[in-house]
Amino acid sequence: MLTPALIFAAMALPFGAALAQSNQEVAVQRASAQKPTDGPAQNFTGKVSVTGRFQGTAPARVGGGAVSFEAGARTAWHTHPLGQTLIVTHGVGRVQHWGGEIQEIGPGDTVWIPPGVKHWHGGSPASGMTHIAISESLDGKTVDWMEHVSDQQYGR
Repeated sequence: MLTPALIFAAMALPFGAALAQSNQEVAVQRASAQKPTDGPAQNFTGKVSVTGRFQGTAPARVGGGAVSFEAGARTAWHTHPLGQTLIVTHGVGRVQHWGGEIQEIGPGDTVWIPPGVKHWHGGSPASGMTHIAISESLDGKTVDWMEHVSDQQYGR
Protein backbone atom coordinates (compact mmCIF):
# COMPACT_ATOMS: atom_id res chain seq x y z
CA MET A 1 0.00 0.00 0.00
CA LEU A 2 1.34 3.43 -0.93
CA THR A 3 1.35 5.66 2.10
CA PRO A 4 2.12 9.40 2.05
CA ALA A 5 5.49 8.61 3.68
CA LEU A 6 6.42 6.11 0.90
CA ILE A 7 5.33 8.53 -1.83
CA PHE A 8 7.43 11.32 -0.26
CA ALA A 9 10.43 8.99 0.09
CA ALA A 10 10.16 7.92 -3.57
CA MET A 11 9.85 11.54 -4.73
CA ALA A 12 12.79 12.65 -2.58
CA LEU A 13 15.15 9.98 -3.93
CA PRO A 14 16.21 11.93 -7.05
CA PHE A 15 16.63 15.09 -4.99
CA GLY A 16 18.79 13.22 -2.49
CA ALA A 17 21.03 12.00 -5.29
CA ALA A 18 21.36 15.58 -6.57
CA LEU A 19 22.27 16.78 -3.08
CA ALA A 20 24.90 14.05 -2.76
CA GLN A 21 26.45 15.13 -6.06
CA SER A 22 26.49 18.79 -5.03
CA ASN A 23 29.37 18.05 -2.63
CA GLN A 24 31.70 17.64 -5.63
CA GLU A 25 33.86 20.62 -6.48
CA VAL A 26 34.08 22.48 -9.76
CA ALA A 27 37.48 21.90 -11.37
CA VAL A 28 39.26 24.62 -13.34
CA GLN A 29 42.05 23.57 -15.68
CA ARG A 30 44.24 26.62 -16.29
CA ALA A 31 45.31 27.25 -19.88
CA SER A 32 48.71 28.39 -18.64
CA ALA A 33 49.32 24.92 -17.17
CA GLN A 34 48.75 23.14 -20.48
CA LYS A 35 51.46 22.68 -23.07
CA PRO A 36 50.54 22.56 -26.78
CA THR A 37 51.23 19.26 -28.49
CA ASP A 38 51.90 18.62 -32.17
CA GLY A 39 49.43 16.49 -34.10
CA PRO A 40 51.21 13.18 -34.83
CA ALA A 41 52.27 12.62 -38.45
CA GLN A 42 50.43 9.27 -38.62
CA ASN A 43 47.09 11.12 -38.12
CA PHE A 44 47.74 14.54 -39.71
CA THR A 45 49.24 16.12 -42.80
CA GLY A 46 51.05 19.44 -42.21
CA LYS A 47 51.52 21.46 -39.04
CA VAL A 48 48.78 20.86 -36.46
CA SER A 49 48.80 21.90 -32.79
CA VAL A 50 46.46 20.76 -30.01
CA THR A 51 45.85 22.89 -26.90
CA GLY A 52 43.24 23.12 -24.17
CA ARG A 53 42.66 19.38 -23.91
CA PHE A 54 39.83 18.40 -21.61
CA GLN A 55 38.35 15.12 -20.43
CA GLY A 56 35.25 14.59 -18.31
CA THR A 57 35.39 12.50 -15.17
CA ALA A 58 33.40 9.26 -15.19
CA PRO A 59 30.55 8.76 -15.67
CA ALA A 60 30.98 11.62 -18.16
CA ARG A 61 32.39 10.52 -21.53
CA VAL A 62 33.01 13.91 -23.15
CA GLY A 63 36.43 15.20 -24.07
CA GLY A 64 38.19 17.33 -26.62
CA GLY A 65 40.48 20.25 -27.22
CA ALA A 66 41.33 23.17 -29.46
CA VAL A 67 43.03 22.10 -32.69
CA SER A 68 44.90 24.59 -34.90
CA PHE A 69 45.75 23.75 -38.50
CA GLU A 70 48.15 25.76 -40.64
CA ALA A 71 47.09 26.42 -44.24
CA GLY A 72 46.90 23.08 -46.07
CA ALA A 73 47.14 21.01 -42.87
CA ARG A 74 44.46 18.41 -42.23
CA THR A 75 43.47 15.25 -40.41
CA ALA A 76 43.63 11.80 -41.92
CA TRP A 77 40.31 10.15 -42.71
CA HIS A 78 38.71 9.00 -39.46
CA THR A 79 35.46 8.13 -37.67
CA HIS A 80 34.11 8.64 -34.15
CA PRO A 81 32.01 5.94 -32.47
CA LEU A 82 29.61 8.49 -30.93
CA GLY A 83 30.10 11.35 -33.39
CA GLN A 84 31.96 14.64 -33.11
CA THR A 85 31.14 18.34 -32.85
CA LEU A 86 33.49 20.98 -34.24
CA ILE A 87 33.16 24.66 -33.35
CA VAL A 88 35.29 26.88 -35.60
CA THR A 89 36.89 29.73 -33.68
CA HIS A 90 39.36 31.22 -36.16
CA GLY A 91 40.35 31.16 -39.82
CA VAL A 92 38.93 29.28 -42.78
CA GLY A 93 38.85 25.51 -42.99
CA ARG A 94 37.44 22.56 -44.84
CA VAL A 95 35.48 19.47 -43.89
CA GLN A 96 34.37 16.51 -46.00
CA HIS A 97 32.64 13.20 -45.39
CA TRP A 98 33.43 10.18 -47.55
CA GLY A 99 31.72 10.56 -50.92
CA GLY A 100 30.56 14.12 -50.15
CA GLU A 101 31.62 17.54 -51.36
CA ILE A 102 34.29 19.58 -49.57
CA GLN A 103 32.61 22.26 -47.47
CA GLU A 104 34.25 25.51 -46.37
CA ILE A 105 33.87 26.40 -42.69
CA GLY A 106 34.67 29.58 -40.76
CA PRO A 107 34.42 31.31 -37.37
CA GLY A 108 31.17 30.58 -35.55
CA ASP A 109 30.30 27.58 -37.73
CA THR A 110 29.37 24.40 -35.89
CA VAL A 111 29.88 21.05 -37.60
CA TRP A 112 28.21 17.82 -36.46
CA ILE A 113 29.75 14.58 -37.71
CA PRO A 114 27.43 11.62 -36.99
CA PRO A 115 28.71 8.40 -35.39
CA GLY A 116 30.73 6.19 -37.73
CA VAL A 117 30.87 8.73 -40.60
CA LYS A 118 34.27 8.69 -42.34
CA HIS A 119 35.51 12.28 -42.68
CA TRP A 120 38.42 14.71 -42.47
CA HIS A 121 38.82 18.39 -41.54
CA GLY A 122 41.59 20.99 -41.59
CA GLY A 123 42.75 24.38 -42.82
CA SER A 124 42.02 25.66 -46.30
CA PRO A 125 44.81 25.90 -48.89
CA ALA A 126 45.19 29.65 -48.22
CA SER A 127 44.27 29.91 -44.51
CA GLY A 128 44.80 28.17 -41.26
CA MET A 129 41.85 27.25 -39.04
CA THR A 130 41.26 26.57 -35.36
CA HIS A 131 38.32 24.61 -34.01
CA ILE A 132 37.24 23.15 -30.73
CA ALA A 133 36.66 19.42 -31.18
CA ILE A 134 34.25 17.64 -28.83
CA SER A 135 33.56 13.92 -28.80
CA GLU A 136 32.49 11.18 -26.43
CA SER A 137 34.27 7.92 -25.77
CA LEU A 138 32.69 4.51 -26.22
CA ASP A 139 34.49 1.76 -24.33
CA GLY A 140 37.43 4.15 -23.89
CA LYS A 141 37.74 5.00 -27.60
CA THR A 142 36.94 8.35 -29.25
CA VAL A 143 38.40 7.97 -32.75
CA ASP A 144 39.37 5.38 -35.37
CA TRP A 145 42.13 6.71 -37.62
CA MET A 146 42.39 5.64 -41.26
CA GLU A 147 44.44 6.56 -44.33
CA HIS A 148 45.79 10.03 -45.07
CA VAL A 149 43.80 12.43 -47.26
CA SER A 150 45.69 12.71 -50.54
CA ASP A 151 46.44 16.08 -52.15
CA GLN A 152 43.95 15.17 -54.88
CA GLN A 153 41.19 14.42 -52.32
CA TYR A 154 42.05 17.65 -50.48
CA GLY A 155 41.55 19.59 -53.72
CA ARG A 156 45.07 20.64 -54.60
